[in-house]
Amino acid sequence: MRTGTTAYYGVGGDGMGGQVRHIGVAERRARLALGHRLAVSARAESPEEVAESLVALHGTDPATVYLAVGARLADAGKTVTEVERALYEDRTLVRMHGMRHTVFVFPTGLAAVVHASTGLAIAAKARAGLVKDMTTGSDGRLTEEWLAEVEASALAALARRGQATVNELTRDEPRLKEQFTYGAGKSYEGPQTVSSRLMRVLGVEGRVVRGRPLGSWTSSQFRWAVAPPHPGLPVAEAQAELLRRWLRVCGPATEADLKWWTGWKVTDVRRSLAAVGAVAVTLDGGGTGYVADGDDGPVGGPAEPWAALLPGLDPTAMGWQERDWYLDPALRSALFDRSGNVGPTVWWDGRVVGGWAQLASGEVVWRVLDADGVGREARAGISAEAARVGGWLGSTRVTPRFRTPLERELGAG
Repeated sequence: MRTGTTAYYGVGGDGMGGQVRHIGVAERRARLALGHRLAVSARAESPEEVAESLVALHGTDPATVYLAVGARLADAGKTVTEVERALYEDRTLVRMHGMRHTVFVFPTGLAAVVHASTGLAIAAKARAGLVKDMTTGSDGRLTEEWLAEVEASALAALARRGQATVNELTRDEPRLKEQFTYGAGKSYEGPQTVSSRLMRVLGVEGRVVRGRPLGSWTSSQFRWAVAPPHPGLPVAEAQAELLRRWLRVCGPATEADLKWWTGWKVTDVRRSLAAVGAVAVTLDGGGTGYVADGDDGPVGGPAEPWAALLPGLDPTAMGWQERDWYLDPALRSALFDRSGNVGPTVWWDGRVVGGWAQLASGEVVWRVLDADGVGREARAGISAEAARVGGWLGSTRVTPRFRTPLERELGAG
């Protein structure tokens, strides 16, 4: 078994003589291979195991969820049926708003933690923005009291239906079709419908969740459903729990990583680090990282090197703000769009080495951009992984929602 480097450095930050462990790049990549279930020996048996191992799967692009799970399942052929079972039948996974006002897929048992730790503050701003835009954009015709009546009626209709599209809900509650002017007098002025804004606000508030899509699993047109009930939690307690879980998955991580991933204020990050007893370690390059309490022991890597084809917005590729330990900065212009969204990436043994795409014919194609250490064994492993992805995709064609330069070039054939 290959192992990461274990080292301890001098005097602790408190000046009391404590030793601070050093976790280098090799061990960080070993932790990633095993913790993120990317090494063959670490692959999971179910989508629930994948979600628990990653805390959250990006859900902005519906296909990302399936592709991220498929990359980590021992039997990738079960990807679509198993993800749909978890999301829409057993409801052990839930698609909801989370960190940074972004849609994720979480284990359902984590919904209360996510909502209290990140959703409440975002929800308050979202509702205040809706009320302001709606009242000013309708010259006072649509009021906050009017909105309360409409949303109560819409939620009751949704509960009766079980799942429904916005169009179906507007048949039950026609007032959802009312419009107001957004950004009056601005260059971006335009009409908005109450239904579109209200459903997003209710989603951020944790009162509704996205249900089964109208089309196939790649569709972004979702039905809505009443959110599963969950207890209210104190914000600080929920933040500490979310951070503890994330450190177990992504530690070591810097304070900047934590602030970026959670979207919290730095004071919230520091309070939560103290609450969970996070352990400081040193990192290559001289930075300070944190791991969960009890997770500072050495971690050995998988016995064999591994290849992975991860989708755009994959939680591993997007897991840290500071990515130089697994991604050469020179590759970013080809693999990211202008908004900072990562596209499909090719990995070899713990680092990004290129990107991939799917042709109209269904063939999965890839290109190595960083050839350092990517020899015959690596290319054979990547090729086998590309065949595995193409095999379970079958006749389904997947185009990332956020397209990147290399993906566009490869996809054009």
